Amino acid sequence: MGFFDKIKKAFTGETAQETETVEVQEKYDKGLEKTRKTFGERMNELFANFRTVDEDFFEELEETLIGADVGFDTAIKISEALRQEVKLRNAKKPAEVQNAIIEKLVDLYEAEGINEVNELNIQPEGLTVMLFVGVNGVGKTTSIGKLAHQYKQEGKKVLLAAADTFRAGAIDQLVVWGERADVEVVRGKAGSDPAAVVFDALKKAKEQQADILLVDTAGRLQNKVNLMNELEKIKRVIQREVPEAPHEVLLVLDATTGQNAMVQAKQFKETTNVTGLVLTKLDGTAKGGIVLAIRNELHLPVKLVGLGEGIDDLEMFDPNDFVVGLFKGLLKSEND
Repeated sequence: MGFFDKIKKAFTGETAQETETVEVQEKYDKGLEKTRKTFGERMNELFANFRTVDEDFFEELEETLIGADVGFDTAIKISEALRQEVKLRNAKKPAEVQNAIIEKLVDLYEAEGINEVNELNIQPEGLTVMLFVGVNGVGKTTSIGKLAHQYKQEGKKVLLAAADTFRAGAIDQLVVWGERADVEVVRGKAGSDPAAVVFDALKKAKEQQADILLVDTAGRLQNKVNLMNELEKIKRVIQREVPEAPHEVLLVLDATTGQNAMVQAKQFKETTNVTGLVLTKLDGTAKGGIVLAIRNELHLPVKLVGLGEGIDDLEMFDPNDFVVGLFKGLLKSEND
């Protein structure tokens, strides 16, 4: 079943249990409420201002989509595709045009996601090592703590490495999360060598036969050369001990910053080999369209999303649940 069919099922009151539990779908619905409301308001305003679907309408549509943080390239693609679609369908009613807009957004989103792997690369045997990167203040340490809690609840042996030694506060914050999740944190003194902390954590993980090692790193993007050197050194240490690791390099982005998150993603992509994204605070923003822009412009898979402030509110990213949560209720009856 395609994404658009799932939205239609949600619109007609049927559930989307094929892909996830109702509970998780409800989290997506609630987490994307601000984005959905804002997007719906923008659409309503657009149709209130235009009586005919003319060239001015399509220009305004581009502005509306860019304002919804779907990204410049995506907005242009949608607008161009719609010009053809509206002619083909001979769509005149606002409801018909709005549904066509949503369908094109979904089609593009689906097409860009072919061969995308949203699952985390967890090793069936032995140690899985995940490196977390991202600027300060995006929710990196919080995401690590929440993920550690999830794996601990699943019965896995988890260790955390406090390799953001640049800020004493980062070490302390990770220790607090370690206590909350009942997971050990391997740390050094503030200002110590991050790679040495990672080496100690790997040694301990092997001794304890741990399943998962989550590594926090510094986020000094303003000094890209130093950051790149530091991350490369950490990677070398990891690969000496676990040759196929790190199994994930996860870039943490704050969804509330919209296009600024895109800029960060591009910079980190240049600096290190990012394998996936963690998108935090999706529930606190009207800029959920950023996921569409990320997929279309960066071709990086979103692997985890923050849909609330609770310890259980970090969810594995599900593209189906995301699309239903983003557009559910926005489809219009074309009989009106």
